[in-house]
Order: sequence, then C-alpha cells, then structure tokens
Amino acid sequence: MRRGIAATALVASLALAATACGGSDDSGDSADGPVTITWWDTSNATNEAPTYQALVKEFEAANKDVKVKYVNVPFDQAQNKFDTAAGSKGAPDVLRSEVGWTPAFARKGFFLPLDGTEALADQAKFKPNLIEQAKYEGKTYGVPFVTDTLALVYNKALFAKAGLTEAPKSWDDLKKAAATIKDKTGVDGYWGSTQAYYAQSFLYGEGTDTVDAEGKKITVNSAEAKKAYGTWLGMFDGKGLHKADTTADAYAHIQDAFVNGKVAAIVQGPWEITNFYKGSAFTDKSNLGIATVPAGSTGEAGAPTGGHNLSVYAGSDAAHQKAALKFVNFMTSAKSQAAVAQKNSTLPTRDDAYTAEVKADPGIAGYQTVLSAAQPRPALPEYSSLWGPLDTELPKIAGGKVSLDKGLSNAETAIAKLVPDFSK
Repeated sequence: MRRGIAATALVASLALAATACGGSDDSGDSADGPVTITWWDTSNATNEAPTYQALVKEFEAANKDVKVKYVNVPFDQAQNKFDTAAGSKGAPDVLRSEVGWTPAFARKGFFLPLDGTEALADQAKFKPNLIEQAKYEGKTYGVPFVTDTLALVYNKALFAKAGLTEAPKSWDDLKKAAATIKDKTGVDGYWGSTQAYYAQSFLYGEGTDTVDAEGKKITVNSAEAKKAYGTWLGMFDGKGLHKADTTADAYAHIQDAFVNGKVAAIVQGPWEITNFYKGSAFTDKSNLGIATVPAGSTGEAGAPTGGHNLSVYAGSDAAHQKAALKFVNFMTSAKSQAAVAQKNSTLPTRDDAYTAEVKADPGIAGYQTVLSAAQPRPALPEYSSLWGPLDTELPKIAGGKVSLDKGLSNAETAIAKLVPDFSK
C-alpha cells in the first residue's frame, strides 16, 4: 500500500477545512524551527505518567523537527475538557482517549481518520478486536495504546489447600469451588461486585448486552438479561460467597480482602497488577492465578474491553497533524509499548510487544491469555453512559431494596432516555 501518498493526501485535504491554529500553544512555532504539538495524557500522574514523559524525551531526541508539549489531564476530567476544547478549535493535537470515547468524538468530527496514515503503518501488528473497537462507521479513529479486560483472579495457594487444581470454567463451577474453599480453609471463595462494568460478563455469558446497537433495541430487561442478572445476584448468596457490599468503599474492600488472602477469588482488571503484589497474599507473585471470567449457561465467556487509544485532533493544521501522526506511531510501537508494560504493568495492544522481559511479570503474562475473550464495545456514542442507570439499580437489587424485575425495569426506563430512538 502506498501509505505515504495516502497520508499526505488525507492530511492536506483536511487541512483546508481546519483552522490555521492546531492544538493549544502552537502559535510559538517558527518557520524554520520544530513543530510543537500538544499531547494530553490521561494516565495516573504519579504511577504512570513518568514513563510516558521519558518516552516523549526519547521521541524528541530522535525527531528534532518535533517538540511535544506534555500535559497530564486527570482522567475523570479529560472527556469533558476535550469536548469543550475541540468545539472551540483549541484541542490538543493528540489525546490519550478511553476506548469508549471514540464513537462520540468521531461523530462530532473531532478525531482524524487514521486509515492509511503513518500512525497506523503497523496496523496488522495490533490485536484485531482492538482495532475494531477504534473504528466508527468503517473508519479508524485511534491507535490502540494500552488495553485491559476483566479476568477471574485467584489465590493459587488457597485453591490448592482446598484441593482445587484449576480455575472454575462456569459460574456454577465457581459456586461449588467457593463452598469447597470455605469448608477447607475457612475463607470465602468469591466476592463479587455490584458495579455494572463488572456485571457485564454475566450478560455476555447469556449471549446478550445492555442494548442491541445494530437492531436499535434496548435489551437490558430481556429474558436473557434477566437470566444473566439472576446468575449475578446468586453469586452473593451461598456458602463461601461473600454478601454484596453496596457501600461507597466496596471496591476498596473487595480489593483489600483479596490481596491479603481473606477471599480466594474476585473479578478484576490488570490496572490492579501492581497493587496485587503489594498485598501479603502475593509477595510471591507466582501465587496470582489469572483465568477467563466464568461462562454463562450458553457456554460462552467474555468480558468488556477497556483501555486507551491515541487519537489525533482533526482541527489541527497539516503540519501539526503530520507531526502528531509520527508521534502516535512512535508511542504505539512495539518498543515503546514494551517499555511502558515493564514500567507500568499495563497490557500492550500488539503481540510483538509481549517480549520475554514483559512476560516475566506473571500478571501481564496471565492477562495476555484472557484477551481473546474480551468483547469490543458497540460503536454507539451513548454506550458508555448506559452503565450509569445500572450503577444506580444494581446495588439496590443486590442490597434487597428492589426486586430484580423492578430494578431492571427502572434501568430500562432510564436507558430509553439516553437512546430515545431505540425500541424496548
């Protein structure tokens, strides 16, 4: 493919409609000096950002014609900040964008299509499901940077003490294992979450989702969804199954119990890898077991795909877009991703970044094995917001304040307001 010609033509054509000023603070560029692009990084400022800042310096050293203005933007503020900035043509040239933001920003014309550009020169190297999740209406608007999904993480020593030699394959198997672990060790076998994101796997296990995006139908209150959430609810009641925690600190309570050996298994994501190792149960890192989330009655297992892409602002001029594309290519290269994985314990998005050094971390190696079961989110701009009504109703259901039927009906009503063109 003649990538260079395609990239130049794309950038040039977009530049005609773009404003002369690119990302923030670009006006200082001189005619014969380097182009300055702005990157909004939404990673953790303390634990992750230093690794990215070091890579920025490495990029600048190898590309004297480009300077990168690094800005760390708190993740919980970044979506709204970018939305506001892009609407006024003052957005950064590159954004570390949560995968769920892609459809909305692409629909508004804020993200540059990257197909055929330098940014996606290595497209074949990336995991196909992650490229798919970066698409909207057939075009690719982000390069996968880091990825994540949920897995069943378990304490191998407690499982072995209970005579269990492998991870449960289904939710029914997990129930039985939890009872055995309780009998043999005195410790609860499993502690589930009431958050909608963590309950998503139960929907996949019944072959359904919150909505049918293609069919424009709300399915959160369907027979399949009721079965899924019924299974989810049943994981809070039984021998070795910890009761639902509906407090504001539930996440911290579950995590603390697991890392300190007070519960044998939970469902969790790779963003907690470094924190697993800080607990008393995992001073020996090899004690951490990682398996695909249990399957539902259909025999299928899956978990939502999370993570971040690097996206380029469509409102920047041609020079800044060209520099941004080169920067994105560098930051998402196998070498850069391997460096990030080793420093930050995050999951690369391309197989050639899983080097022997990267896979020496059992957490990363373990999560790599479950990525094939990760389910891309539908290319629906409103999709990420659909978990909001469920985050309101699921704790009420788990806490016995409303019935399952009533809670799902309430969620359906609230979701209908978010996607008013969808039928029930």
